[in-house]
Amino acid sequence: MKLSYEDHNTVTVLTMSGELTADQSDAFRRACQERLNAGIRDVVLDMEYLTLIDSAGLELLLWLVDEVADRNGQVRLVNPDETVRKIFQLTRLDKRFNVHTSIESAAKSLR
Repeated sequence: MKLSYEDHNTVTVLTMSGELTADQSDAFRRACQERLNAGIRDVVLDMEYLTLIDSAGLELLLWLVDEVADRNGQVRLVNPDETVRKIFQLTRLDKRFNVHTSIESAAKSLR
């Protein structure tokens, strides 16, 4: 998995590509924790180039939602591909996450 970020005041846009699986859990958790420790409150996850997510990846997203909520923030998901959308639907997590078609739309929903 490749992860990059761009901060905008208290919002960060994390762009993920590749796979979010158990193998990447430490790197993902560490990157998110660094952003939160730097004063980030809200997280927009750009998932356009994420090709696979496993149960460990789903757990990471739920962990992130809890961590951000502890700071009175919110998480938004952007443009997951069809495979990732189906995984969210099968696990019924599509009801738990706020999904947007663009980063702009996700960022506006945080206001």
